[in-house]
Amino acid sequence: MRGAVLVAIAASIGNLLQGWDNATIAGAVLYIKKEFKLESEPTIEGLIVAMSLIGATIITTFSGAVSDWVGRRPMLIISSVLYFLSGLVMLWSPNVYVLLLARLIDGFGIGLAVTLVPVYISETAPSEIRGLLNTLPQFSGSGGMFLSYCMVFGMSLMDNPHWRVMLGVLSIPALLYFALTVFFLPESPRWLVSKGRMVEAKRVLQRLRGREDVSGELALLVEGLGVGGETSIEEYIIGPANELADDQGAIADKEHITLYGPEEGLSWVARPVKGQSSLALVSRHGSMQKQQSLLLMDPVVTLFGSVHEKLPGMGSMQSTLFPNFGSMFSVADQQHKTEQWDEESLQQEGDGYASDAGAGDSDDNLHSPLLSRQTTGMEVKDIAPRHGSGTSMRRNSSLLQNGGEAVSSMGIGGGWQLAWKWSERKGADGEKEGGFRRIYLHQEGVPGSRKGSLVSLPGVEIPEDSEFVQAAALVSQPALFSKELMDKHAVGPAMVHPSEAAAKGPKWADLFEPGVRHALLVGVGIQILQQFAGINGVLYYTPQILEQAGVEVLLANIGIGPASASILISALTTLLMLPSIGVAMRLMDISGRRFLLLSTIPVLIASLVVLVVANLVDMGTVVHAVLSTASVVVYFCCFVMGFGPIPNILCAEIFPTRIRGVCIAICALTFWFGDIIVTYTLPVLLNMIGLAGVFGIYAVVCTIALVFVFLKVPETKGMPLEVITEFFAVGAKQAALD
Repeated sequence: MRGAVLVAIAASIGNLLQGWDNATIAGAVLYIKKEFKLESEPTIEGLIVAMSLIGATIITTFSGAVSDWVGRRPMLIISSVLYFLSGLVMLWSPNVYVLLLARLIDGFGIGLAVTLVPVYISETAPSEIRGLLNTLPQFSGSGGMFLSYCMVFGMSLMDNPHWRVMLGVLSIPALLYFALTVFFLPESPRWLVSKGRMVEAKRVLQRLRGREDVSGELALLVEGLGVGGETSIEEYIIGPANELADDQGAIADKEHITLYGPEEGLSWVARPVKGQSSLALVSRHGSMQKQQSLLLMDPVVTLFGSVHEKLPGMGSMQSTLFPNFGSMFSVADQQHKTEQWDEESLQQEGDGYASDAGAGDSDDNLHSPLLSRQTTGMEVKDIAPRHGSGTSMRRNSSLLQNGGEAVSSMGIGGGWQLAWKWSERKGADGEKEGGFRRIYLHQEGVPGSRKGSLVSLPGVEIPEDSEFVQAAALVSQPALFSKELMDKHAVGPAMVHPSEAAAKGPKWADLFEPGVRHALLVGVGIQILQQFAGINGVLYYTPQILEQAGVEVLLANIGIGPASASILISALTTLLMLPSIGVAMRLMDISGRRFLLLSTIPVLIASLVVLVVANLVDMGTVVHAVLSTASVVVYFCCFVMGFGPIPNILCAEIFPTRIRGVCIAICALTFWFGDIIVTYTLPVLLNMIGLAGVFGIYAVVCTIALVFVFLKVPETKGMPLEVITEFFAVGAKQAALD
């Protein structure tokens, strides 16, 4: 996973520049207001700080739609250029009006980075470490703040500190960011798939994953192009093909899904069974144990929680939950399943489709974009013969490579597997009609053996002696399914090429799909609450807040003035954030996003209450300074563990690929509007109601946020993005029924 990690680190430099700017303006404004005589004009002072937020808001209004059109990478390049230009203009700034213009340009760069870096990382990261990598922007932002505070502190010790130099230094790291975005960062593979550029997407995935076989994930990315649609939850019994007893849910052979493992001749069979899985029961009726006391609990939260409860103690790092069969299907006659097939030697009959592993490596040859030179081993053997014989389809099991060496296949992450099946049902006219159905499989429980013995295969454990594994399945129509292809030779699961879907572009009507609406409610809600919890207002004005709290008393004995002392305390506070973010990075994919929020928000409330008490009760100068400083440090450290990074992580995870940019822009607009209000009004509020009143408001907001997270925010750790959006669709429809 080194490729994905390095790409995420490079992309997060955009957030380092944002943190650098936040800290620099927080220190520089102490000297700006002296030069421009703004002590009696808090409105202009607030506008200097808020101008970058206004710029970020303006550019965010269209950044999402434009990124869906031109790609994520070009927008990050533009962001780096804007950072560089703003640094030069701030270095010049002969008057307050030019400074305001420079801050506006700076805001444009910040808006693009803050909005699109989490999206870019989510779309390039493996699901097992997506939370860790998407916490990097928070780490980089805090790291940038620390470096900037150190620079500002050093300059504040000078006889005549130069605030223009403080702000203009931004151009230097901006140049590095520009070089990385141009020469190192690839385009998002999900965006490439959404535009039908399958060969480029395949090459990017191979680079990011460090392996040749990326067909399973490429298949998943294609399935992510769908928005809405009917999804049902079914239960499957998975067991050895020659041992699964008929009394475990006997169904006609056409309902079987044959799963081929990494060893020659080894196969299991997945059979749908009558009745409901525990996951389906949860989705339709809610948890029977909790329903009495948690009537307000969102069905989406309960549904997501049911997945993680099935495997207690399993973090997403341990994603292989049942045999690693892979995520690809193959259409072939059953008698070929133990052969070693050479994909390059086969050509598609009928319509003359060529293999993408052949000499002509182009998008036109990728009519079935899901296959690669080394493909994976999940098969759906019940494809109706009238849609092309097995020999006329591409055979891609390649279970044996390099002279019989076992090749391990890959799932789609988080213990999920992807498959397709053929199903028939009666139409409205009474005639039988058939179609492909996409299946996301996930093991529901830990397999066991009646005799306590297990047969071990590479990386997995398989039950022996007629044992089976229960698996819940999300079943729906493939994203690019086309009825017109059903009377032709089927290519893949009767799908059109993604380039045809890309020509249509995103539809605004997709925003009104139940699952998308529900995700927007979660995304917008948590962004509003994050901003009105007050973090950005506190950060921008940390030196002044700590100076007002009396922190200069702690450093007066060593000859450091009040302004320099407050900046130094801010630097040390920011330094303490970094280990906290490191802990959050470790826990993000193990304990999960929801757990971290529910654990850290109560600490935020407690620290804010202490700040209120410390500013209302006369405790003496030293005690007041110690309590205020300690409470601010605790507030910052807990915030960056939970409420800081997680809203952006969630918003980058819960929307479908085709409209992800637009939805992220809506959430980001909420973020920036809240940021502007908090930052612009903080000086006024400090004058009107003082620190105690301000922190009291923040404590109330954090309490509301705790309730909102508990009732509305689901756990998304370790789940592929495409599965997350499916769950939102299912849960939203259930919420509508309730």
